[in-house]
Amino acid sequence: MDYEYGTTPRKVEPEYGQRKKRKQDWDKQIKINEEQKKAVLKLEKKQHNKNVALIIAIFLILLAVSYRSSLINEKFNEIQNAKQELASIEKTNGQLEVSIESSLNLSNIEQSAKENLGMQRLDNSQKVYVTLDKKDYVEATAEDIDITDDTDEAWYQKIINKILGKE
Repeated sequence: MDYEYGTTPRKVEPEYGQRKKRKQDWDKQIKINEEQKKAVLKLEKKQHNKNVALIIAIFLILLAVSYRSSLINEKFNEIQNAKQELASIEKTNGQLEVSIESSLNLSNIEQSAKENLGMQRLDNSQKVYVTLDKKDYVEATAEDIDITDDTDEAWYQKIINKILGKE
């Protein structure tokens, strides 16, 4: 209670009335606090949902990056395998070229002809000698071939006709 200075004292309400008023004020504060709590909970829930969405988005981005990286690694491995296969084929090709070149000398050809085909060298009795005259056997044609151009125009006349489009 407040103490008042002066000659006329103020009327003081009975205490039971003040208790009622305090209780009503308390109830109002509780309602306001509950509404504030609901608003705060809504904001916290909204913030939580934003955080979850952000985490999911980051996860999806990382998943896409790792998937892309795995595809790149897969293609790289395919390329490396193809390069190794190419090197192996080139090595085999080189070896085959060397073996073909070595088998192309005359002694190897003669040996394979004797063994595989049953051929043999010529004897002197199988050789036939032919003598030819030293005469030219090329025949000349009956008509003469003219290589010159059949047109009567001169070279400068042809150029002028081409420029003017009279061709």
